[in-house]
Amino acid sequence: MDHLKNMRSLITRPRIAMLASAAIAYLATASICLALLLALAGYAAAGGWRFLRVAALTAPRDARGLVVLLRTRWMLRQMIARRRGIAQLFGATAAANSHRVCFLYEDQSWTFRQVDEYSNRVANLLKESGHRPGQVVAILAESRPQFACLWLGAAKAGVVSALINSNLRAQSLLHCLHAADATSLIFGAELASAVLEVAPSLPAGLRLYCLGGGNGGLSNAADLDANLLRASTLQPAYPVKQGPNAKDRLFYIYTSGTTGMPKAAVISHLRFAMMSNTIGLFFGLGLGDILYDCLPLYHTAGGILGIGQAFLRGVTVVIKRKFSASAFWDDCARYQCTAAQYIGEICRYLLAQPAKQSDRRHRVRVMFGNGLRPQIWREFQQRFGVDKMGEFYGATESNCNMVNIDNTVGAVGFLSQIAPSVYPLRLVRVDPDTGEPLRNPRDQLCVPAGPGEPGELIGSVVPGDAIRGIDGYVCKQATEKKMLRNVLRHGDCYFSTGDVLVMDELGYMYFRDRTGDTFRWKGENVEACLSNVLSLADCAVYGVEVPGNEGRAGMAAVADPEGRGVEVARLAQHLPHLLPAYARPLFLRIVRHIEATGTFKMKKTELRKDGFDPDRCCGDPLYYLCCRSGQYLALDGPAFAAIARGEIRF
Repeated sequence: MDHLKNMRSLITRPRIAMLASAAIAYLATASICLALLLALAGYAAAGGWRFLRVAALTAPRDARGLVVLLRTRWMLRQMIARRRGIAQLFGATAAANSHRVCFLYEDQSWTFRQVDEYSNRVANLLKESGHRPGQVVAILAESRPQFACLWLGAAKAGVVSALINSNLRAQSLLHCLHAADATSLIFGAELASAVLEVAPSLPAGLRLYCLGGGNGGLSNAADLDANLLRASTLQPAYPVKQGPNAKDRLFYIYTSGTTGMPKAAVISHLRFAMMSNTIGLFFGLGLGDILYDCLPLYHTAGGILGIGQAFLRGVTVVIKRKFSASAFWDDCARYQCTAAQYIGEICRYLLAQPAKQSDRRHRVRVMFGNGLRPQIWREFQQRFGVDKMGEFYGATESNCNMVNIDNTVGAVGFLSQIAPSVYPLRLVRVDPDTGEPLRNPRDQLCVPAGPGEPGELIGSVVPGDAIRGIDGYVCKQATEKKMLRNVLRHGDCYFSTGDVLVMDELGYMYFRDRTGDTFRWKGENVEACLSNVLSLADCAVYGVEVPGNEGRAGMAAVADPEGRGVEVARLAQHLPHLLPAYARPLFLRIVRHIEATGTFKMKKTELRKDGFDPDRCCGDPLYYLCCRSGQYLALDGPAFAAIARGEIRF
């Protein structure tokens, strides 16, 4: 049945007209050129002109994407065939650039040779202390050159690293150690207090190493710096005779934990190479470039897309311990950076800074990341003089990755409309209330989303394929939960990202929301509108349940860090001119600050749980939108009870 449906989809009126026109022209004139011209004319006249228009507009973009895809596939195949992992690829880079600068950090300068020797010390120390291939060493430290050298050294010894979010504490920290089944923990001295807090509950037999001198106040912790000074700088022999398997695990990166405990996502050598190399190829990064990486190195963007440019492409990377909006452009000028990274709300934070001369006193030509709001895209480029913004989409644990390579405002990437099967990502319609994919009642297959229609992004899973395969999570059950089966045909399998996007007729993709949040109102980008009205204040928009109403209603938390008060009357005045009625938030909550993840994404889970119940909102001012007056009115206990009884309706 599926094969029959595929055959029917190939037989269209434009294609029949094209073949008929070509046949008639060739039989009449015997001219191949004339036959081709008439074939195109017949195809266009029969309705195919839309496809021809799209093809003409997107062919250069698609061709560039295809070249990068083919080059990346070739590199990954060579890694598999020659049994080369990231340590071996770095070794080749270091050998060719031994005296060039690999890392810049504060006033320090690390050459590729120094990085190679430091990581060799790490590898030799791990081997001498009894660490075996496949065992896991957890790393808990703030960003610095040693962070990347530690996991690189572990890889040289065949040891897997678990890169733990340096903001985690107590149960979340313990959970990450247990989830990775770590046998050792390397922690920065600056985070010793976090380890001390959980010391009585640490896994039995866990070996502790303190980075930064001393033992961090833990009597059973070894001084890592002192031990490394005694270790050899020579390249250690790989513990497996035939060399590394490129499909082996390199390290674990944890999800942000905004919807529960962090999950450990597996990053293989292949996946690290694929992600890093693709970004480098698309944006032309190489020798001579200096990349400003102010992002956490425990995260995909900073730790893979940033560090990978140094390890695989010879780019000099500036590492910052923490992001600073006020120092961003001064740093870029100081280090003569030609590229920079961003994520989450960083661009908005930079735009909110007072204007100063260093805004344009830099050499940054490209910035890449995700989270740049369309409303400030052009303003950001014009103020700071950055030629290209490389917005991308990527989930750490998935096979769904896209890049905006031509500066199309708001797009997170593209899918070819000429040859969609080359990179088989799809959008499928979802229930706006449950977030579950909608299925056709006749065959129980998912319903594809058309251009302009919101849908969940899914990626075809091809086991064993270097690009289409899935590394997933350490927990196999968690990986299986992300699998969608019987999607477009019976027996197929797709990875479910949980993200809602919209595709336009040219194949450009635009992020809308997570399926956990209702996207019918969020699709209008309420957060950006609120933030603009309130002078770039932090805002988080989420869905809340209203008694007696189906689905969820929009609610916005607005940050008022100095307690000056939020002009809710101004919001009520301006929002009707910016948002349709269905997109305006029905409830407002004024908070001192909105908690964010380590990657500058707003945490909404607790806000969503609190809803608009005054008893759960810790005394924060609450407001509801009065449908009669169009004003936001105070929401107290009696008003909440009236809403619950249905006396106040929306």
